[in-house]
Amino acid sequence: MSLPLLELFPAGLRGRLEKLPQTLLLSLEEIRVREGRPLEIGFGGGSAFVCPQGKAVTDSADAYRPTREDCRALLERVTNHSLYAVEEELRRGYVTVAGGHRIGLAGRTVLEGGHVRHLRDVASFNIRIARARTGCAASLLPELLDPVARTVKHTLIVSAPQQGKTTLLRDLARAISAGQWYHPQAQRWGGRKVGVVDERSEIAACDRGVPAFDLGPRTDVLDACPKAEGLMMLVRSMSPEVVVADEIGRPEDAYALKEALHAGVRVVATAHALDLRDVFARPVLAELASEGMFGAYVLLSRSGGVVRHRVVGADEAEAEARKSSGCRSVPVIRSPNADGVRHA
Repeated sequence: MSLPLLELFPAGLRGRLEKLPQTLLLSLEEIRVREGRPLEIGFGGGSAFVCPQGKAVTDSADAYRPTREDCRALLERVTNHSLYAVEEELRRGYVTVAGGHRIGLAGRTVLEGGHVRHLRDVASFNIRIARARTGCAASLLPELLDPVARTVKHTLIVSAPQQGKTTLLRDLARAISAGQWYHPQAQRWGGRKVGVVDERSEIAACDRGVPAFDLGPRTDVLDACPKAEGLMMLVRSMSPEVVVADEIGRPEDAYALKEALHAGVRVVATAHALDLRDVFARPVLAELASEGMFGAYVLLSRSGGVVRHRVVGADEAEAEARKSSGCRSVPVIRSPNADGVRHA
């Protein structure tokens, strides 16, 4: 783990985390701090607790239990000593800190008009550790290429949380921007102009507008911008050839993606879903799928620390849609350029 992230923690927590073996620190994926409850770490698909002496243990009874003071000090550091400055983030339940690390928060909500206005009495933190894994898209990208258009297909990456969607998306953006297609027939294609809408500041981890992660030489980033609005802004102002967005699912996201498609821009996005059945069970994603928005679906699965992918083409996805609906047929209208071919 990088030293700057350790410095985020108050002394009582940091001292114990720093005592963990270096190999374990480097493989950490999340740290869960809960007031009065065991300090927990996640790594490589597994988890353990941290005891007062700074060792990983399996029995929660042996774990260190963060105090109210630990949690108060951590919240102060996470919010840079200004709850007001991150009020919008608190309303959404997370804060993104330098380096693209996302801190999930839970506590008592303050409602206004039936909607969450603020979060107070924060007693749970989930620190999700962001890392660049350069080259992790190497085995996948060749399966997503559109040889006719010499670019990438419209692609939806699907998995449950913590399967590596954002990490993979980041490296896809880098490779497409750099023209690193990992395929002998694409050596002369060159890179594409990429636009990234980074609503949660996780993909690029921008510092004053400059990405902390390598997203390639032809990539422009709209940081901390709602996806739907950001997609339209990029298409209008930055003339991207490929747009990238994380965790789509709202109606306005679908509208913006379709507008990008009709503007001739390729789309690479992620969504939370276990499999294609889940995709077609979500109204917004089902609408996009039924209109033939995507030429490829990437299904991620994880066993231990190994992430595997399976690429499903549009035709197989349509068959899955028919199966999921319980109908013999589902009307599918293919959008132009979903897979490089215009369908009747």
